[in-house]
Amino acid sequence: MRNEELLGKKVLVIGSGLSGVGSVRLLHQVGAVTVLLDENKKITIEDIRQKLHEEDRADTEIVQELTDAVVDGLYAVVPSPAVPLDSPTMVRLRDAGVKIWSEIEFAYRFSAGKLIAITGTNGKTTTTTLVGDIMKAYFKDTYVVGNIGFSYAERALDMTEESVTTGEISSFQLEAVDRFHANVSAILNITPDHLNRHHTMECYAQMKYNVTNNQTKDDTCVLNYDNAYTREFGKNCPAKVVFFSSHEKLDNGFYLDGEEIFMAENGNATRVMNIHDMRLVGLCNVENVMAAIAISLAMGVPMNTILTVIHSFKAVEHRIEYVATKKGVEYYNDSKGTNPDAAIQGIRAMSRPTFLIGGGYDKGSEYDEWIENFDGKVKKLVLIGQTRDKIAECAKKHGFNDIEFKDSFEEAMQYCSDNSAPGDAVLLSPACASWDMFPNYETRGKIFKDYVNSLAD
Repeated sequence: MRNEELLGKKVLVIGSGLSGVGSVRLLHQVGAVTVLLDENKKITIEDIRQKLHEEDRADTEIVQELTDAVVDGLYAVVPSPAVPLDSPTMVRLRDAGVKIWSEIEFAYRFSAGKLIAITGTNGKTTTTTLVGDIMKAYFKDTYVVGNIGFSYAERALDMTEESVTTGEISSFQLEAVDRFHANVSAILNITPDHLNRHHTMECYAQMKYNVTNNQTKDDTCVLNYDNAYTREFGKNCPAKVVFFSSHEKLDNGFYLDGEEIFMAENGNATRVMNIHDMRLVGLCNVENVMAAIAISLAMGVPMNTILTVIHSFKAVEHRIEYVATKKGVEYYNDSKGTNPDAAIQGIRAMSRPTFLIGGGYDKGSEYDEWIENFDGKVKKLVLIGQTRDKIAECAKKHGFNDIEFKDSFEEAMQYCSDNSAPGDAVLLSPACASWDMFPNYETRGKIFKDYVNSLAD
């Protein structure tokens, strides 16, 4: 939609975070009349204005309340991913007949070139970053956008027909899509998460499936064969399906056999690589690598280019990230383990007796499977945050009683460093979001790393 549809039209952006600032930038570039709504009364209108690009400040109306004057004449709204579509604000706008576009829908309409869209409960950031690096190694004009630190909307008008864009896409961003169309999509897995937002697993899964809404058999969708939701979805997926599996030998797709990754076609398997030839650790990262290979091949990248990038690729920050060894204790930052399934991968990657820091904001998760995966590895569970009592009760139900409560993150880190011994590991893998104590998981992980790096050697 590189046309004049929005020229002179009044469009509301909700939220002044990364996607909101990027959406304001794109709206001004296409000549829309822009209103920015941020209902957070802890910040001032001037604080919000300073977040915007300098060229957007003067022409953006900033409000902190949805008044009749704001609603009057609105053509469309671009809500932050953090704004539920069933919130009173969004219900009011929908009832007023305002078009609702997620940021990725809005950005897609003004973008160009080929698009890779990667979603799933866990593994998105690592897979997206790896695929982005592979694309950069082969194509001249590439972008990595979405839920990974760069606004899709802000980059959209820079893209040409020669561009290749890789997007990390969350379920929140897939709630309001219409024309959004990926050439290659991936749903890495679907496990319970964000049920406080989506309410049921069926609704949550459907949001993930939306990444394929406009795909055809000329497009590709990469799916996890080991996950019941994605395996079943493969039967009705509108795109050509490529499966990957870490547990089953497939006749078609990618699979792990021992320490080797194979690519199979019509029952004929070809060895691709040994998992020890990559720097990433944990079975979850083997799955991420298989997905990245499948995605990249679907984009036409030669296998030798793919493997060269994989061999040198390092772990994404905050995802089972080795920080340092202090007095014989290894410290790992898995702050991005914001749900039980992600945190399971963190535990599985540990090879030492582990002091595990868990707990945080309650997203309505259940912790039974996470506790069951402690499997003799967890030496002490150190709990903080809103969910600590809920997790402790679940742990005791499963016979795990080596639990410590701490009132702050700092106290938890101090306890682990004081009580761990040479040969142990300390793992921050909370199985919860950070929002009860921190603005985001990145801040939580950075504080952990800063603390570890300050310890005496």
